Amino acid sequence: MADQSMRDYGMAAPHGPNMTGHHVATADLANLGDMNGNESSVFRSLLLPDDSYDENGTYWADMSIAKRAAFVSKVDGAEARKELATIGRMIKEDPLSPVAYYFRNMVIPGAGLLLEGYVLFSIGNVKPLLSAGFPSCWKSYTVCNKTWTQAIDYLEIVGIIVGQILVGIIGDWLGRRWGLIQDAMIMFLGLLMLTAAWGTTLNGWVICYVWSLFFYGIGVGGEYPMTATSGMENAVGSGKMSTRDDRLHRGRKVTSAFLMQGWGQFLNQVVLILLLLIFHSGNGNPPYSKLSVQWTYRVSFAIPAVGTLWLVYYRTYKMRSASKQLQIAKKKQSVTGYDVQSLKLTFSYFGSRLIATAGAWYANDVFFYGNKLFQAEFIAALNPGSKSVMTNWLWNLVNCAISLVGYYLASFFIDNKLYGRKWMQIIGFIGDFVCFIIPAFSYHYYAEGPGVHKFMAMYFLSSFFNQFGPNAVSFLVAAEVFPTPIRATAHGFSAAVGKLGALTAAVLYNYIDIPTRFKVVPWFGLAGAMVTFLFLPDTTGLDLKEQERRWTFIRAGRDKDYHGVAVHPKHLSFWENLRGVGKQYNAEEDYRQRVEEMRVDWHAAMARRAEEKEDAGDVVDEDDWSSEVSTFFHRTANGKSSTPTSEYGLNGFNGDAEKKHMDI
Repeated sequence: MADQSMRDYGMAAPHGPNMTGHHVATADLANLGDMNGNESSVFRSLLLPDDSYDENGTYWADMSIAKRAAFVSKVDGAEARKELATIGRMIKEDPLSPVAYYFRNMVIPGAGLLLEGYVLFSIGNVKPLLSAGFPSCWKSYTVCNKTWTQAIDYLEIVGIIVGQILVGIIGDWLGRRWGLIQDAMIMFLGLLMLTAAWGTTLNGWVICYVWSLFFYGIGVGGEYPMTATSGMENAVGSGKMSTRDDRLHRGRKVTSAFLMQGWGQFLNQVVLILLLLIFHSGNGNPPYSKLSVQWTYRVSFAIPAVGTLWLVYYRTYKMRSASKQLQIAKKKQSVTGYDVQSLKLTFSYFGSRLIATAGAWYANDVFFYGNKLFQAEFIAALNPGSKSVMTNWLWNLVNCAISLVGYYLASFFIDNKLYGRKWMQIIGFIGDFVCFIIPAFSYHYYAEGPGVHKFMAMYFLSSFFNQFGPNAVSFLVAAEVFPTPIRATAHGFSAAVGKLGALTAAVLYNYIDIPTRFKVVPWFGLAGAMVTFLFLPDTTGLDLKEQERRWTFIRAGRDKDYHGVAVHPKHLSFWENLRGVGKQYNAEEDYRQRVEEMRVDWHAAMARRAEEKEDAGDVVDEDDWSSEVSTFFHRTANGKSSTPTSEYGLNGFNGDAEKKHMDI
């Protein structure tokens, strides 16, 4: 039997198609007499879970709008009450246990993103302080080369792009665990380099600082595909059937890890404010001495180095099973190295999804980094003439807090079937578009005139909509809409294209004035909304293992034989539906296939167990077959298979009202 620590709670229902082409038992697909009450109850719970199907066996996406709203509200309400009751029991037994649970399941999985968010945004926060402390290097460029100082904005992003593509491939080739470990090691060494950066001249120090950022950026880039894929696959579990938790809370688990990036930004700003007060005699106002500037920025980098070293230890010794899902997927296809065939098939079948994830991420990063680059203009509008770094930092702290509200709301709503991933991203893009297009054509009124407070409000709202929209969603769906064998590669590629958006913003803003920037940037939000609408499928509420089941058909060259919910029009993009992919969906035929597939896998499992008894080898059976399932398949093994679809009222199938309420 499989290691129970790696198994889902409850029974594993195999979801692999019969790739032999031989039908084990199809003689009597409509015979209800072979299945007793206990067996029918078990099959119903496996094939028609009550969080996705109503009492008539209708899939939630097949319901009318009114019924869907009522069904989703009922399921979510019951789940919320159950979770609150669980939290209540935990508090009663141990008041701190919910905090421990949160750290174990959300903070630790997102620790890498917390640390990289801290450092990544520290670069922009520290730059004004370095400029104030070393004006001859950062302002007049009399002792430093202007190209090298500007390279800080570019080489960091280039390093991230390299890491996203390189580590994404490594993660699919050597495994998630290896990618996670090497990311932490690179970030640790990069932080040591940033802390100790030095030169015989100021220009030499800038060069050392820039290349340290590039090296650190490689580790940061790798965190994106590794955290997304490992977090998602761990949330799904190792069994052949996904759990209720996967269907209802998979998005929340991944985005809860991702939002640690927001906490990293917030903590960095807090730490910098405290360090400047400590090393600048309790005063945050200029002039700033070179000594206080050096101590402030170096200690700010040394602090996350300690946390990153711990991350190396944790990922090495406490995340040994991070690659399990990938290993299972490769084993099914007899692949030992990089699955090149899956990569080719992904371009053939999911090319439009790459356009969606990469294109939307590109548009989002123009906004996301544009927001950071516009920060000085917004703050200057509120505090004209202020030269204090502390003033900028305090307002940025407010912005970080507002962003965190967006992160958390995204985590709470991303699994809601009535809103979900796709609409959250579209509305977030449109919200950002509106927040930037309004001041675009009345810049002086908002930035310098009586509309200054509205100007600042729009800035804060743009931060909120960015997190409660494309920034959180793009991180999740870039891993979720692709198959396991190339999930990290696809995510890394999408994230790398996104960082090209950040590079576009950094370069573009050097050549156009501020009013023009506001006229250019909003259209990226509108473009992001259009790309999302056309090419992004909505995977909200979709059983991820069902998507893997579809991929197994595709991998075997039998994509037209798949009829399950992964090709339901609701879970496909507008483009995929336009191409007719949604016409493959057939709930009755799919139900027949799933029972037959279970029978095939049951026979295979029984054969493995027989071999284990005869030969004491190392064969491990992953499936814990219930007595009801085993009894049914054993009893009907002689040419009979009961698949009660034509009489059972699934999604409007034939059958009168009484039969629609029968047990399977």
